[in-house]
Amino acid sequence: QVQLVESGGGLVQAGGSLRLSCAASGRTFSSAAVGWFRQAPGKEREFVATIRWSGGSTYFTDSVKGRFTISRDNAKNTVYLQMNSLKPEDTAVYYCAADFRFYTDYTDTDPRRYNYWGRGTQVTVSS
Repeated sequence: QVQLVESGGGLVQAGGSLRLSCAASGRTFSSAAVGWFRQAPGKEREFVATIRWSGGSTYFTDSVKGRFTISRDNAKNTVYLQMNSLKPEDTAVYYCAADFRFYTDYTDTDPRRYNYWGRGTQVTVSS
């Protein structure tokens, strides 16, 4: 049974930073695509960032490019989302998602690509 647990959310002022963690249990990330998504109140879940465990390729949505980075720690089986220069519009529940299939019918930015999800962590950015 694969479980993903996010942590690191909280309340921060605009311009501040947070680092979110996504720890996996039950399976190593070794072949996974791992993504971060977020959902603000009244809005649909949107893609934020993704990383391929093998090779480390990354991709970000335009609104976070230059401010967010995504990284992995093999030893800890954990993926991190470092969020800098936070803005009030970054306020949302952030979800970690993983999939262990190398290829699917969906791109890595599509939530349908992922079959394991964490419960989310709240990020609130005050102005």
